[in-house]
Amino acid sequence: MSRVAFLCLLAGGCAIAFAPIFVRLADTGPVASAFWRCALAVPVLWSWVLLKKGNEENRERSVPIASLVAAGLFFASDLGVWHFSILYTSVANSTVLANLAPIFVTLAGWILWRRMVTRTFLIGMFVAIAGMFVLVGPNFAAGGRPLAGDALGALTAVFYAGYFLAIKIARDAGASTARLMAWSTTITALVLLPVAAAFPQPFLPSSTAGWWVLVGLALVTQVLGQGLIAYAFAHLPASLSSVSLLIQPVMAALFAWLLFGEAIGAAQYLGGAIVLLGIWLARRGSNGG
Repeated sequence: MSRVAFLCLLAGGCAIAFAPIFVRLADTGPVASAFWRCALAVPVLWSWVLLKKGNEENRERSVPIASLVAAGLFFASDLGVWHFSILYTSVANSTVLANLAPIFVTLAGWILWRRMVTRTFLIGMFVAIAGMFVLVGPNFAAGGRPLAGDALGALTAVFYAGYFLAIKIARDAGASTARLMAWSTTITALVLLPVAAAFPQPFLPSSTAGWWVLVGLALVTQVLGQGLIAYAFAHLPASLSSVSLLIQPVMAALFAWLLFGEAIGAAQYLGGAIVLLGIWLARRGSNGG
């Protein structure tokens, strides 16, 4: 296991933790902010591809196009649903529930590829999942709009898991981080554009500050955060990677407390500590499969 890749994975998780903060600050609709997150990142990502052109071009010819398309489609579904969840429930709830993805990643890996994991990894995963429920517990049964936001957060996890597996397949087939990110982000933007344009909420920011929020959403979360994660996925097992990204809800809850005053009680502190313990156990117990 590459220590550098693991550190990049954690850094990517922390960068993505800023996503709900930018979404809350944006003055566009939730689908529109998801579209602009990808659309503004596309030129940067393709510039990255052009800078690396030639070094990996032959190797990347064997990458299945279906994996790139699947990554884009899953990510479009992920963002479209998640951005609604962020606006309907607390940042902590939305982000924690979206990170239930490890359950679906591990289940798919076992069913589709018969990839077994060690007992220590399973213990670590369930400890992390238990920590997430402790973290989200105080607000989970609020009902109404918050409950709908929680449900959308859980649905996001299904699409998030599909995205994880798609980029893992593409990376294992030889796709570079740059080309994978450029293709999947472009496809995501193309899928979200007609939905965002037709949705009865603001499509364009109303001020210069609003544009800067979207630029931050694109560069910090999409280019930096997802780029680091795509790189790490080439060197780490998908199941371990998705569990390790549970650091994201911990950091998102901290950022929401600092910026929006969303309270963090004893349950949130305890849940965060349990999540980090689960990540540590999962890393120790990963068998590389």
